[in-house]
Amino acid sequence: MSGPLTDAVRSDLRLWLAQRASAAVLAACVVVHLALIIYAVRGGLSAAAILGRTHGSLVWLGFYLVFIAAVAVHAPIGLRQIVREMTGWRGRSLDAVAAVFAALLVVLGVRAVWGLFA
Repeated sequence: MSGPLTDAVRSDLRLWLAQRASAAVLAACVVVHLALIIYAVRGGLSAAAILGRTHGSLVWLGFYLVFIAAVAVHAPIGLRQIVREMTGWRGRSLDAVAAVFAALLVVLGVRAVWGLFA
């Protein structure tokens, strides 16, 4: 490809990079999250004990907020691409739906994490 990139190509490139970067963050978060689940189950921790350990912890709050941010970037970009490929839907309306989905993921995720923290 020679010549300057179009705005659409630049936009797709940025989305591709954002999805790959968020995938890397998600991979690390999933490993930590699953390790914690295994530790809790093997250690015989009750739900109350787990909540007691996470309640008020800024470290866990920060960790899960990063997890939420990665999900909110990664999932809408992927779904947007799937919808584009399967339906041919393109344009700002599809981008708006993906953005609303991302916002919904953030709101629901923060709500769930805040319930553990507060």
